[in-house]
Amino acid sequence: MIPVPNKKVALAIVSYNSSDKLKDCLASLVSQNYPIELVDYILVDNDSQDDSVAIVEASELSFKIIRNEINTGFAGANNQAFELARELGADYLVLLNDDTIVTPDWLNHLIVTAESSPHVAAVQAKLMLYPEKELINSFGNALTFLGFGYCNCYREPDRPNIAPFEVAYPSGAAVAIKMSALQKTGLFDVKFFMYHEDVDLGWRLRLAGYQVLLEPQAVVFHKYSFAKADYKYYHMDRNRLLVYFKNYSFWTLLLLMPAFKVMELGICFFAWRSGWLKHKFSGYWWLLKHWRYILSERKKIKQLRVVSDREILRLLVAEINFQEVNNPLLTKIVNPIMKIYLAVCKQIIFW
Repeated sequence: MIPVPNKKVALAIVSYNSSDKLKDCLASLVSQNYPIELVDYILVDNDSQDDSVAIVEASELSFKIIRNEINTGFAGANNQAFELARELGADYLVLLNDDTIVTPDWLNHLIVTAESSPHVAAVQAKLMLYPEKELINSFGNALTFLGFGYCNCYREPDRPNIAPFEVAYPSGAAVAIKMSALQKTGLFDVKFFMYHEDVDLGWRLRLAGYQVLLEPQAVVFHKYSFAKADYKYYHMDRNRLLVYFKNYSFWTLLLLMPAFKVMELGICFFAWRSGWLKHKFSGYWWLLKHWRYILSERKKIKQLRVVSDREILRLLVAEINFQEVNNPLLTKIVNPIMKIYLAVCKQIIFW
């Protein structure tokens, strides 16, 4: 039997023209086993032009609804939910994507695991694909030392009966985060708007001395698709660089510079071949224009930091192993070289 948690939860969903997704998500939430009196449901709507809000208002669940007149992005909207969760006196903020379907005990498992240690700040659910329920979407997320985040074990068969384990960062699609930890680190950086905001959060939580776990018994199905689009490439690549330059110490950035330059040349070539090179350069220009902001964030993170880069690197990997972007150049040349480079850096870095 799963212990019945007694922690108050604020469960937040961000909607943006989500009418085709929300019904399945809401129906699954109605059937979850977490004590209903301990859950406050929050919807943050980013100026949807469909009937997303009406669908939520008509559901069996009672939602506190925040309506935005502009699209504030995934980061900004969840930050609004965080502020409301603080007013509600929640012990946990739970982030859930609108395109998910939860299993009855998912939230119980997340909170029980989070309560297992004061050092645990966030616990991610195991994300399975939908309707291909036997295949993994994210078994925890992998993060390379150059800032690439991707779904671990993507499209691999399920791995049942595994104990909770540490991951580099939690997916924002289904995660429970202690409010006490967020009081120290904050939630998302609004500059990210969309993509990699969860990478940045996981990095900050770990720098503050917390653990991030994956709980395999907390199962959530995700209607995930990897759609290629220029605006996605822009945000994903720009935000990867923002994470990289915000969170590493100066000496680590210096040591990683040769590998960083080689990788950037490779990405520029890939961007040229794929037709989004101008968006790659737009990302560089954005970073240059916001150098003061990056420096100010680095100062904040320096005050937050209680662990070394050596500890951060412990959970980082060298290889990009995500089948949606795999190619022979990456798998046969780039990944092996980066694996050697990271191994050497781990021997050098003592700070």
